[in-house]
Amino acid sequence: MSDLNKEILQQAASQARGLAIDAIHACSSGHLGLPLGAAEIGAVLFGHSLCVDPDDPDWINRDRFVLSAGHGSMFIYSWLHLLGFDLSLEEVRNFRKMHSKTPGHPEFGETPGVECTSGPLGQGVGNSVGMAVAAKLAAFTFNTDEHSIFNHHVICLAGDGCLQEGVAAESASLAGHLGLDNLIIIYDSNDVTLDAMADATQSESVQDRFVAYGFDVERVEDGHDLDAIAAAVDRARANDNGKPKFIEAKTIIAKGIPEVAGTAAGHGEGGAKFAAESRAALGLPEETFHVSEEVRNYFSTRKAQLLEQRSAWNQTFEAWKAANPDKASLLASGLAREVPADLMDRVQTFPEDAKLATRAAGAQIINDLATALPLLVSGSADLHGSTKNYLKEKGDFSRDNRGGRNILFGIREHAMGAMVNGFAYYGIFRASGATFAVFSDYMRPSVRIAALAGLPVFHVWTHDSVAVGEDGPTHQPVETTSALRLIPNLDVIRPGDPEETAAAFVAAIQRTDGPTGLMLTRQGVPNLNEIPVAERRAGVLRGGYVARRESNELELIILASGSELSLALDAANELGDTVRVVSMPCMERFDRQDEEYKREVLPRNCSNRMAVEAGVSDLWHKYVGTNGVIVAIDRFGLSAPGGSVMSELGLSVENIVKQAALAGLKA
Repeated sequence: MSDLNKEILQQAASQARGLAIDAIHACSSGHLGLPLGAAEIGAVLFGHSLCVDPDDPDWINRDRFVLSAGHGSMFIYSWLHLLGFDLSLEEVRNFRKMHSKTPGHPEFGETPGVECTSGPLGQGVGNSVGMAVAAKLAAFTFNTDEHSIFNHHVICLAGDGCLQEGVAAESASLAGHLGLDNLIIIYDSNDVTLDAMADATQSESVQDRFVAYGFDVERVEDGHDLDAIAAAVDRARANDNGKPKFIEAKTIIAKGIPEVAGTAAGHGEGGAKFAAESRAALGLPEETFHVSEEVRNYFSTRKAQLLEQRSAWNQTFEAWKAANPDKASLLASGLAREVPADLMDRVQTFPEDAKLATRAAGAQIINDLATALPLLVSGSADLHGSTKNYLKEKGDFSRDNRGGRNILFGIREHAMGAMVNGFAYYGIFRASGATFAVFSDYMRPSVRIAALAGLPVFHVWTHDSVAVGEDGPTHQPVETTSALRLIPNLDVIRPGDPEETAAAFVAAIQRTDGPTGLMLTRQGVPNLNEIPVAERRAGVLRGGYVARRESNELELIILASGSELSLALDAANELGDTVRVVSMPCMERFDRQDEEYKREVLPRNCSNRMAVEAGVSDLWHKYVGTNGVIVAIDRFGLSAPGGSVMSELGLSVENIVKQAALAGLKA
């Protein structure tokens, strides 16, 4: 490679190793193996291959570099610092310290240049596939014959642990099927996992597996050979042949610390105690956190070259904006996550006598949203016919149609969650996925990361209770809604009728600081007309509201969500004019309201309370108190018609009326 300064890049690799050793030694915590073993890969990527703008980490046409093996976080911190991102040497020194920009695993939004929150192994692979789909869709949507403003790559560094995880296998399989030739996965192949050498738990040919997925596969026998790595990456970038790229680079874990290099002990911080002798062997001075002037000058020059490339792109971008004002406006709105102020008015209202499953109501609403929001993308884990979230006339994304706004994820719930997160990390688009509520557990780690990273995604989870019926307890998610409510920063909305469903979808779009899960019914529920449409919808946005107000002295409050709201209202009509019914579709939104509103809905002077939900009871105690009565299901369900199961398990008007006496209603 004529333009590869191997001498200085090898020095940079050694000094990056030193930074990792020093940072991990200083806090006695961290993972040395990857930062040391993949140092030459880092030197090539950050010193030669990646097209980024360190002064503008959010530049839309940057290459996305994803460190899927996030435990090796000192790898990315060292190289971001060297290339001139806003990550000072002091922040590197503060590795794993409170409120530093260098947390133990990379966190989106905390460190300039970190593209996603990684660490749970395999997540980054799924995120990268999602980013690659988003990049293809962005190129289709915004590029023109005259101007190409999206033409970058997504490069993911993964290890054995990442590739053993099911989420990576699911995602890679779909990447090959979709022909994502803008995706490059570099496999840091060092034959080591945490507990033991990798051959203790794997014996398949990883290369053959990725060939079978549909990747172009190349093996670099010496992952410390700068020329070989650079050549492989250059070939991968240049080959737009309809196949994603997989580069297996054979490396020595913890290279530079002879006492642990190439062993399972090299994975973590075990080598840090050999810091002084290892630094000396690497040719580093006694001074810790050392970066030579020669290396700094090289990366300063590299940064200047990248800024020149960015400047040239800026000219193309300005010409594109002038020639395509409508596209430019759409792109700006996507980047800003703008939501039309009148979005609620853009979705239909339902006839008063409508009786629809909330999944069916959602089908109509999400298509209204798709018309109002050209950058809305939706998908399902092979269940569009049941989850009802297909975007009509918007096409399916495929290798032959890069403009399709429906993603067919296949039976890959975890990949769906990680890829939807990838869309959110990428920006521009608003993405959602769908499956049965009970299978949200297959994607829970991705949902948790979305909440941690504050990603504005939403998921449609249908068949939300024992009313699923004949499929039986394997498909009846009695515990699932409450389990999802336990994830911090995840809004879980369980609407009770078609109008609440409309508001739930709008709420999911309006939220830009975290994910939302929509729990929807299989069975039909009536439109509940005791409260005007506008008030019901506004109530959902606030998480809870009075769905039936007492007309006499208040004696009992019944709280309910979802399909049980209609049961609670019918029961209240039998119980009389001293009963209030509160619809509580979203505990999280309600809990964020001010105290005045919460006390207006749930006045303190009425301690006689009960809750009704076709799921486990525990979380409802925060509203009804320890002495409140909860009509719920603290057991697994039954295989029988849905209505029969509901009645058998106590979800009936008759039982609610019976339990009202226990809740303190006067006879």
